[in-house]
Amino acid sequence: MKLQHQNLLVTLYGLYGQSAASSFPVSVIVEMLGALGIKSQASRSTISRLKSRGVLINERSGNESVYQLSAEIVDGFRKDDQRIFAPSRSTSEESLILAIFSVPESERHRRYELRTELGSMGFGMVAGGVAVGPQMAFEQAKARLDARGLSEYIEYFRADYIPAADIRDRVAQWWDLQALDQQYTDFLQLYVGRLGAWRERLAATAESSEERSDLEREAFAFYVPMLTRWRHFPYRDPNLPFEYLPEGWKAPQAKKTFLALHELLSPLAESYATELLCSRAS
Repeated sequence: MKLQHQNLLVTLYGLYGQSAASSFPVSVIVEMLGALGIKSQASRSTISRLKSRGVLINERSGNESVYQLSAEIVDGFRKDDQRIFAPSRSTSEESLILAIFSVPESERHRRYELRTELGSMGFGMVAGGVAVGPQMAFEQAKARLDARGLSEYIEYFRADYIPAADIRDRVAQWWDLQALDQQYTDFLQLYVGRLGAWRERLAATAESSEERSDLEREAFAFYVPMLTRWRHFPYRDPNLPFEYLPEGWKAPQAKKTFLALHELLSPLAESYATELLCSRAS
């Protein structure tokens, strides 16, 4: 899957725009995206698109333009870390959340928007106007729908499923688990083999400053796209109890691979980004 430049830039702000600096100079954005293989002109176009959408806010710092994330996006990132790096799994004893919605035909575009937003937060579709999701997804889903002006169309209920058939069969109808499992498989195909290679690389790396600098840049160029690919999983995956899921479900292996690479590479990638930000600030 080819990554959009906009998604990579948003990942960069999520990683380094909260700890190292809240605003990035244009020159830093261009250099960071350049380390990811994106040319200067494409980087500047990406900045412009995100600015026009209200994702990035432009300010002046001396003679240079700087950009920071909008308050709404920053708030979202603060809520993301738990779900991305330490998601919790539902148990079969927990109630589910039913989201029941009705949208007038004259506003059918809002119906599509509502279904899309619910799906992106881990809800499955039971029927045309009925979505189901785990309790842990409720607060963030409600906040997102409220922020997008969709709350007037929807009501929420806590519910227990009374089995009339094999729960796995029902779950497979409500969520597209096959597609999600294939995405986990694709992630593993991209990264599971690289884990061993990075472990060997780090074990063998000499400690000269030049080699260390090169290593940090390479780790940055590998880690940021990997995290960008991973970011959607904790939301689209409802993290249902294992007994509800198909045999051979790939999520645990994919999560193990992601967390291992995160532990190995995030400090190196952060060193590269921090050095770049500090050098431009001085």
